[in-house]
Amino acid sequence: MLDIKRIKEDPEAVKAGLRAKEVDCDEVVDRILALDEQRRSLIADTEARKARQNKVSKEIPALKKAGKDVSAIFAEMAELKAGLAEDAQKLDAVLAEYKTLMLSLPNLPDADLLPGGKENNEPLRYVGKKPEFDFQPQHHVDLCTGLGLIDYERGVKLAGAGNWMYTGMGARLEWALLNYFIDTHTADGYDFILPPHMLEYQCGETAGQFPKFADEVYKIANPTDDRMHYMLPTAEAALASVYRDEILAEADLPKKFFSYTPCFRREAGSHRADERGMVRGHQFNKVEMFQFTRPEDSDAAFDELVTKAEKLVEGLGFHFRTVKLAAGDCSASMARTYDIEILIPSMDGYKEVSSVSNARDYQARRGNIRFRRADGKIEFVHTLNGSGLATSRIFPALVEQNQRADGSIIVPQVLRKYLGGIEIIEKK
Repeated sequence: MLDIKRIKEDPEAVKAGLRAKEVDCDEVVDRILALDEQRRSLIADTEARKARQNKVSKEIPALKKAGKDVSAIFAEMAELKAGLAEDAQKLDAVLAEYKTLMLSLPNLPDADLLPGGKENNEPLRYVGKKPEFDFQPQHHVDLCTGLGLIDYERGVKLAGAGNWMYTGMGARLEWALLNYFIDTHTADGYDFILPPHMLEYQCGETAGQFPKFADEVYKIANPTDDRMHYMLPTAEAALASVYRDEILAEADLPKKFFSYTPCFRREAGSHRADERGMVRGHQFNKVEMFQFTRPEDSDAAFDELVTKAEKLVEGLGFHFRTVKLAAGDCSASMARTYDIEILIPSMDGYKEVSSVSNARDYQARRGNIRFRRADGKIEFVHTLNGSGLATSRIFPALVEQNQRADGSIIVPQVLRKYLGGIEIIEKK
C-alpha cells in the first residue's frame, strides 16, 4: 500500500501518478485524507476523555472522605464512559473504511515511465536473429500432436478447456526446461524454495492481488475451515509473504529466492483464434525469482533480474525483445516492469515469457515487512520479482522456432544434458 505521509504531503502528485496508470482514484484519495483527519480527531478525543476519566477517578476517594456529594462526578464518569464507547465504535468504522480504501490504491509508477497503456510500451532491445524457414512452418499444436509431446484432447477431458497434458518426450522436454532454469538460479546463488500451492487470504493481500482481484483466482471451499484459501496464481504470492510481520537484519539483505510451482489462473474470457494451444491456460509451470532488498539496492536488483531472465531466454537460442512497460500496463502492485517477449512464428508476434517488476515498498507495507539498519532505524524493505521462466510460452516458441521441414524438432544445446544427449525429437 502507499505511504499515507506521501499522500498527505502531495495528494495531487499521487493523483497524477495514478492517472498515469490509467486509474482515476481522485475521490478515493480525497476520502482517505478525510478519514485520516477523522481518525486523528477521534484518537485525540478519546485520549482527552481518558485523561479526564483518570483525573476524576482519582478525585472521588478524597471527595468521599470529605463527605462531599459525588453524584455529579459519577454522572460525569458515566458520560465519559458512554463517550469513549461511542468514539471506539466510530473509530472502528473509520479504520475499517480507511484500510479498505488504502488497500484498493494501486502502486505509483516510477517517474520515468510513459503514461497510458500498452500502446506506449517501449521496446528497449532486440536480441538474436528471427527464425527463417524455407518451408511452410507448422503451428506448435500440430507439431506437438504429431510428435506425441502434448495430448490436448485428453487434457481437456481431464480438466476442461484451457488445459493440456504433457506426454512422453513432451513431459521430459518440459522437465528439462525447468531443470535448466533451476540449475542456472542455483549457480547464481539464489536459494531454492518449494512453497505451498494453497495459500491463505493474507498472502494475496500482501502481494496486492486482494481485495481487488480476489475473483481472478481459484478459491478453495473447506467445510471445516471458514478462512479463505486459494490456489496460487504465481509463486510471487507465496514468496512475498515469507517474512510477513517480521523485521530482518540489514546484514541479511538482500534475500534472493527462486521457486518452482504450477500456477493456477482462471483466465476468464474468450481467447483469440491465434491463441489456441498452450499460450493461455488455467495451469502452467513457472520458476519465479524474488528478492527482498534495502531501498537503495532495489534498482540494481531490478537490473540483475532483467539480465538473468534475458540470459535464460538467450541461452535457449531464441530471438526476443525486452520491453519497458508504460505505467498503465504495469500491474497494480508494481512501480515498474520490463517484459521479455519471445517470437512465436504462428502468432506473427511477440508473447511475454517473463515479467520483471519492482514493487518498491508497496508489498512490504501491506505485509509489514521491515528491516533494522545497523544504527537501529527500522524501515520497510523493497520487494522485486521476475519470471525465470514460465514454460507455457517457451515450449511453443521452442517447438516452432526449432522445427524442421519433416516435422522434427532440434533440441537447444542447453537442454540436451537433461534428455540423455538427445539432439533431435522426431516421430517414432
